[in-house]
Amino acid sequence: MACIPSQLPLDQQQSSQKMIRMKSLGLRASQDNPLIDCDDELSKSALFAFRAKEEEITKKKMEVKERVQAQLSRVEQETKKLAEIRNDLESLDDPSWKEGANVRKKVDLVNKELKSLGQNCLKKEKEYKEAVEAFNEKNKEKAQLVTRLMELITESEMARMKKLEEINKKLNPLPKHN
Repeated sequence: MACIPSQLPLDQQQSSQKMIRMKSLGLRASQDNPLIDCDDELSKSALFAFRAKEEEITKKKMEVKERVQAQLSRVEQETKKLAEIRNDLESLDDPSWKEGANVRKKVDLVNKELKSLGQNCLKKEKEYKEAVEAFNEKNKEKAQLVTRLMELITESEMARMKKLEEINKKLNPLPKHN
């Protein structure tokens, strides 16, 4: 049964050969078609090898992820320590440093609030301008529609007056000349 292609890695070839040997020792599924057995064994061994590689990759991925997470937590702790040390060093230089630091923090907070309020104000101004523009457009449209309505009413009144005159002429026969 030499149906194992040479493209498979050595460990896969060996596991495939073991499975084929076990079949040849009496665990044969069907002796009628050896090609089916060979294809079946190849697909099973390939699937087994694929799953093994996937598990290995997943394990390595988790290990790397854990190491990265551990390093990140260490870096965070070291960053906090360095910030504390920096604060301690700066407070040694100036006794009013803490008060100044507090005021600086408040200034930073107010700056952040001002920035967001400024952006909000600009946004509202833009919305206001758009609303005024839409309002003016609708007013202009309304004025055009009212003008057109007045024209239609005038035309209608003229047409009705003309009809009334025609009806009136029909009612009053023409006077006879003497």
